[in-house]
Amino acid sequence: MELKEMRTKDAAALNKELQDLLRAQFSLRMQKATQQLQNTSQMRNVRRDIARLRTVLHQKAAVK
Repeated sequence: MELKEMRTKDAAALNKELQDLLRAQFSLRMQKATQQLQNTSQMRNVRRDIARLRTVLHQKAAVK
């Protein structure tokens, strides 16, 4: 998801997306632990998406 899309969504949709990404991160960690993860760059991408979402959520909270 791009930053422009994140900024147009409301907080509830962003929180749902955050929960989905946190589940995906957990799944990737488990795959890495069991040596089933093929593409390790996925972990980096998910981690950065989580950071982007949290930043946008904090910015929206600060505006209100």
